[in-house]
Amino acid sequence: MSKKVLITGAAGFIGSHLAEFYLNKNWSVTGIDNFDPFYDKGYKLNNLKILRNHPNFTFSEMDIRDRHSWDKLDDNYDLVIHLAAKAGVLPSLEDPVGYVSTNLSGTTELLEWMKRKNLKKLLFASSSSVYGNAGKGPFDESMAVDKPVSFYASTKKSGELLTHVYHDLYDIDVINLRFFTVFGPRQRPDLAIHKFFKKIYNNEPIEIYGDGTTGRDYTFIHDTINGIQASASYVMENDNVYETLNLGNNKPILLHDLINEIEAVTGKKIIKIEKPKQAGDVDFTFASISKAKKLLGYKPSTSLRKGLEAFNDWFIQYYKIKE
Repeated sequence: MSKKVLITGAAGFIGSHLAEFYLNKNWSVTGIDNFDPFYDKGYKLNNLKILRNHPNFTFSEMDIRDRHSWDKLDDNYDLVIHLAAKAGVLPSLEDPVGYVSTNLSGTTELLEWMKRKNLKKLLFASSSSVYGNAGKGPFDESMAVDKPVSFYASTKKSGELLTHVYHDLYDIDVINLRFFTVFGPRQRPDLAIHKFFKKIYNNEPIEIYGDGTTGRDYTFIHDTINGIQASASYVMENDNVYETLNLGNNKPILLHDLINEIEAVTGKKIIKIEKPKQAGDVDFTFASISKAKKLLGYKPSTSLRKGLEAFNDWFIQYYKIKE
């Protein structure tokens, strides 16, 4: 009998790749998403087209804050993967109440549903943003993360605290996964790489915030999916699990180096407009992945160049660009 997984945020970037992965492994996948208007619904609908080709995929449009919607779902999942959230560091500065409502109240409703249905295995999507401005790293899971610099980061840290309460009180096994700047085909349009490609193909200038020496630990989507899958296997095969893991690449890239790589991949020159650093954004992310390597055998293998080439191929096809 095939395993069953529930994926919240299944129509999004990471969620659609994850659902596709498990469907190809012959799992039964239930996806939920509320099509938050944060970006154009068309991107998610295109992601769902890929998933709907699989007979083992079921989709429900619902808001994770709605208790009645939760109780309409099945109650026999082997695994729950909670990706759904209001995303983005900078947008959270404009809507702190909305971020708290979805990311905390919504997560609590999910945990309450798991408690009611006696479901015991959870992966929770956290974020590298919880580290705040912690220097140049590498950032280790044992570091204190009590000084967030955005509302989004504070909701993700709060989510980790919530999962611990439900682990301690109700024996729900949990792995919190701190993602580090995931990129690749189907990436959200609000994220830097996607925005840069759109600007460069439209021959428009790109706004660069800061002096180009900020850095991000860009992690290719397939490496992230492999880390999630390894985490899922670990949490399902073991009891009394509560862990927090970084899923990064362990190779931060400076902004000006990212721009150079994009120019090389596209064969186009980027027109830059320099702007002051934005409030709420961190200077650097750099994942220590020693714990994930030891616990899961996690080993990201996709270089920035290879990942950007894969994204470029998808971008050209998706936007029907004539080269």
